[in-house]
Amino acid sequence: MYVIVMSPINYSDSLLKNVHDNLAPPTQSGKTYLISGDYLYYHYGCDGFDDRGWGCGYRTLQMIISWIIPQLPNTPVSKAPDIPSIQKILVSMEDKPSKFYGSRDWIGSYEVCLVVDELFGIPSKITHVTKDETINQHLPMLKQHFTNFGSPVMIGGDMDCSSKGVVGIHYASDDSEAYLLIVDPHFVGVAKSVDELQRNDWVKWYSSEDFMKSSFYNICQPQIKSRT
Repeated sequence: MYVIVMSPINYSDSLLKNVHDNLAPPTQSGKTYLISGDYLYYHYGCDGFDDRGWGCGYRTLQMIISWIIPQLPNTPVSKAPDIPSIQKILVSMEDKPSKFYGSRDWIGSYEVCLVVDELFGIPSKITHVTKDETINQHLPMLKQHFTNFGSPVMIGGDMDCSSKGVVGIHYASDDSEAYLLIVDPHFVGVAKSVDELQRNDWVKWYSSEDFMKSSFYNICQPQIKSRT
């Protein structure tokens, strides 16, 4: 039996925008805090570059950058850099050795912080959730972030090393439950509609309890306020 693996298709000039729009909150009552502003849905292979299995951190970084650009009308950066360009930035900063360029090495929240600062001069807050904590202890911090800044957040751990974007948080009416609105960059193919992504759980509300599988998490929160 032969397995045909299709090459990624470059449709980076027509990526879907704000793929969380109109997704119903996870409970009928409660309070939802979302990002402000627009972003593009970057995912595996969306620009014709095959990064399946290792590029999720880069794709989440690209999503964050696509949100930052409209907030800075005078920035010379017009589009999120591709993966080789991101690697080149990290090598030029001497954060990575020269062999990192052209590799399949993944990046995490710390590297996202470095690239955002290098491109835009914007610092990011890194929150480390240790194995002795749960992410629930840091949910008030995320609520405050979306209230005060409104920028997308990146989250990733060690065992669950798959990076994801966080674009909102929802509290049930009695604060007994909390949910994170996740934009997952692991989609492969051409994303045809927001509805398709939401139906297939590439954009989904997750109970915060689902983020307790790893021994630690790093959360990257770009410290830039939305202009909208």
